[in-house]
Amino acid sequence: MPTRRERANAIRALAMDAVERANSGHPGAPMGMADIAEVLWREHLRHDPGAPDWADRDRFVLSNGHGSMLLYALLHLTGYKVSLDDLKNFRQLHAPTAGHPEYGELPGIETTTGPLGQGFANAVGMALAEKILAARFNRPGFKVVDHHTWVFLGDGCLMEGISHEAASLAGTHKLGKLICFYDDNGISIDGKIEGWFTDDTPARFEAYGWQVIRDVDGHDGEALSKAIAKARADGRPSMLCCRTEIGFGSPNKAGTAAAHGAALGAEEIALTRKQLDWPHGPFEIPDEIRNEWDCRRQGGQRRAEWLGKFDGYRQAHPELAAEFERTFKGKLPAGLNQALLDFAASSQRDRVAIASRQASKAVLDLIGPQLPELLGGSADLTGSNGTRWNGASTVTPDQADAQYMYWGVREFGMTAACNGIALHGGLIPFGGTFLTFLDYARNAVRLSALMGVQNILVYTHDSLALGEDGPTHQPVEQLGSLRMTPNLQTWRPCDQVETAFAWHAALNRGQAPTALILSRQKLACPERSADQVAAIARGGYVLLDPAGTPDRIIVATGSEVGIAVDAAKALNAAGGAVRVVSMPCLEAFEEQDAAYRDAVLPKSLPRLVVEAGHPACWWRLAGSNGKVLGVERFGLSGPGDDVMAEYGFTADNVAELARGLV
Repeated sequence: MPTRRERANAIRALAMDAVERANSGHPGAPMGMADIAEVLWREHLRHDPGAPDWADRDRFVLSNGHGSMLLYALLHLTGYKVSLDDLKNFRQLHAPTAGHPEYGELPGIETTTGPLGQGFANAVGMALAEKILAARFNRPGFKVVDHHTWVFLGDGCLMEGISHEAASLAGTHKLGKLICFYDDNGISIDGKIEGWFTDDTPARFEAYGWQVIRDVDGHDGEALSKAIAKARADGRPSMLCCRTEIGFGSPNKAGTAAAHGAALGAEEIALTRKQLDWPHGPFEIPDEIRNEWDCRRQGGQRRAEWLGKFDGYRQAHPELAAEFERTFKGKLPAGLNQALLDFAASSQRDRVAIASRQASKAVLDLIGPQLPELLGGSADLTGSNGTRWNGASTVTPDQADAQYMYWGVREFGMTAACNGIALHGGLIPFGGTFLTFLDYARNAVRLSALMGVQNILVYTHDSLALGEDGPTHQPVEQLGSLRMTPNLQTWRPCDQVETAFAWHAALNRGQAPTALILSRQKLACPERSADQVAAIARGGYVLLDPAGTPDRIIVATGSEVGIAVDAAKALNAAGGAVRVVSMPCLEAFEEQDAAYRDAVLPKSLPRLVVEAGHPACWWRLAGSNGKVLGVERFGLSGPGDDVMAEYGFTADNVAELARGLV
């Protein structure tokens, strides 16, 4: 029977062969962590290669995603649909074995990793989701939610600031089923880390409230297995500090930065094969070792046991079982969409002037009680963001069956953890902060769009109009940054009616994120017909037309819609022919058919676009004959109306600019 070391060497061989064939990649981490992976995946990880989306599987996250060949080798060896040809095509164009693991490209990849530290934060979100859902659904005799989240991470993940945000949260919330393996090899790209990373990492995590298991020999299977058992028995998140050698087995490059991010070279690979006593050719795995790795039978048995348990749960608790299945399938409760549309219609009738952040809060008051899978929160701005709805219960370390999270001042950690919650399934997360603080969370927003996960991003205080807090808090370039992100919809509603449609869109985009951009100041609700209200869902629509045929168009979003309407009414009263188009979501509008877009924005008519943000993204809509009134410098401190007027956002100035359109 093959030994643990021989089984681990299969990972090392596949990793160095794939990187060598591609002449690109990172062989050091897979070779250094192969022994840890062998123990975890064969003896402790609860998974079924035949059903990668099984709801109660353990989650595995490779936060140090540059070591992607470690994960690809594990998936191939344990029986997932990852072929030897996939490994041979590592890092090649259109191959699913990308340079860093990408969610959705291969079964068994739980999240996209590569930007260091974010996989770790995703895992915190996954473990938090597990704890919340276990408290919500488990009943005596029926632990239908009972799994662990396992993380591999390295020095780079721990140097990134997001690791502090995520680890602090995990310790506070006592996420006892989160177990991390720190690849403590002392090497990063620039060499030995002792010159730039001298933190007492174990003490740091102990201060967060973690169980820390120090000085684990990362190449000793028995020691690793004992450490894992100790981690599982504790009620705190656990960090196993594993001493490893990067590039283990390479005679000349092990333990050095030379093994980190480049192929070992044919000569060194030959020497490594000899040192590891691995006489097999490139990509060759002996049958006896391959059979030892195959986890399909035991994985299928574990899943079958869970399915049997769930059948009993369905009989004993039919309503809970139906709710569990609904939420994991991502189906909204019956009647929720109609409730949102009815809310929009009643808001149009009432026409109350309120800030769109308050309008969002009113929407949440409606949907929160009807949508138990909604998990909301704010980065220490709950009252300002309007993110907590009436009656929402709070997630605490000792009470997980709740719907509201206080994330603290952790914009990046919150957003990345919400990605993990969405990836886990069973919950719909959203997190709130000021729009200007998007910059702190930007890379996690990007990854939510890249992966296509339903993370709802609530951003308030959306423009110069917030006033006295000044340029540090007045977003200028953030709207453009969001709109340039593929697969992300950005909604900037002008009133309570459009806000209801923005939430409707966000909740129904199950495979993509949505940003909601909300005002601090009150916004008037314009007159609309029922057809105009329905057209909001299309992202852009005609809000106001002159008595005759229009000869020019003002396009506006959010708080500037009211300014555009006032300007157009003044021009039209003086004999003008100005149309106003409200454009709450440019991306949704651009998804409409050409006939609709041309009807709203006839190509022959000149256009003025008005938005209190950077104008760059709007020139493609304004065209060479149009104009854009935007903000191309930082803001000012002063009363909001005064600052807006200083930058030209008044009805008089908009009318003057529209009058000058040719």
